[in-house]
Amino acid sequence: MLKIALSGCNGRMGRAITELAASRDDVKIVAGFDVIPNKLSTYPVYADLLEYTGTMDVLIDFSTASALDHILEYCVPRGIPLLLATTGHSEAQLAALRDASAAIAVFQSPNMSLGVAVLGDLVRRATRILGADYDIEIVERHHNQKLDAPSGTAMSLARDVQAELPFEAELVYDRHNRREKRPKNEIGMHALRGGTIVGEHEVVFAGTNEVISIQHSAQSREVFASGALHAAKYLVGCKPGLYNMRDLVASIH
Repeated sequence: MLKIALSGCNGRMGRAITELAASRDDVKIVAGFDVIPNKLSTYPVYADLLEYTGTMDVLIDFSTASALDHILEYCVPRGIPLLLATTGHSEAQLAALRDASAAIAVFQSPNMSLGVAVLGDLVRRATRILGADYDIEIVERHHNQKLDAPSGTAMSLARDVQAELPFEAELVYDRHNRREKRPKNEIGMHALRGGTIVGEHEVVFAGTNEVISIQHSAQSREVFASGALHAAKYLVGCKPGLYNMRDLVASIH
């Protein structure tokens, strides 16, 4: 049975993973970590990783970007694989994460849905075929409690598009002060926040007299929880290195 420690266990995604893990017999959450260490399930909850003295096979982090430094300090010397699902990290933190991947297996993804991973693959293919002649816009929608905008998934999709275009494209977040026609070399980024929207991402290819839209809509957080547990089981068998949803999807084929 896979032993999981869950950072950010009392947040929305932490609770979703807790609920899903409790219904399975192949994984077990042995400890949780949260700024406010309220015990909301059967496992113990701590404010600090160092308070836990038991064992774990993998650490799943659904907390905040500010927690990464301490998490790396905990995981690297102990050789504990890390599944990182938070976003908004600084360049220095991302560099530290790359350094850590030389010692431990690190799985990093802003979105743990297998469906979103397929979305990214479809977007890359569409961009290779259409990107030279179509205008591309990315729209994401999330609940009104989400802190970062655009979402990490939207930024990942934008990087997928940029990598496949035959020219260097600029990400444009606000056209409010720009009174000019849309230049060809831009990708419009749009973030909508409201209500309880779990997560929706859409990539629009607008051509002459036709529009192609590729989109994904999450109906509940269980899709992300399921993907995270799937990724955690995959990660435990990996050598030190940096992994993502593409690697997981490739392993399923």
